[in-house]
Amino acid sequence: MQLGKVIGTLVPAIVYDGLAGVPLLWIQPLDKTGDPAGTPFVAADGTRMAGCDQIVTWEASREAALTLDPFFVPVDHAVVGLVDDIQLDEVTP
Repeated sequence: MQLGKVIGTLVPAIVYDGLAGVPLLWIQPLDKTGDPAGTPFVAADGTRMAGCDQIVTWEASREAALTLDPFFVPVDHAVVGLVDDIQLDEVTP
């Protein structure tokens, strides 16, 4: 599971049968400190509750396809959770 921030939504012109009613979101991957880490991508919102500027957790590849109902719909990334808070413990050398 990885962290990301929702930076937008998409509206598809054609919808695959297994993705009817599933929102598509632009996700900016984040590192563990919450800073951008990589190129934004499109993810299916398995929670159906994520909104813009929200921090989410996401899965990729086969795991992403398993998160939606029905299983194995053609997605590369899927949002699997909403993050309420990130707490980093201070590390001392």
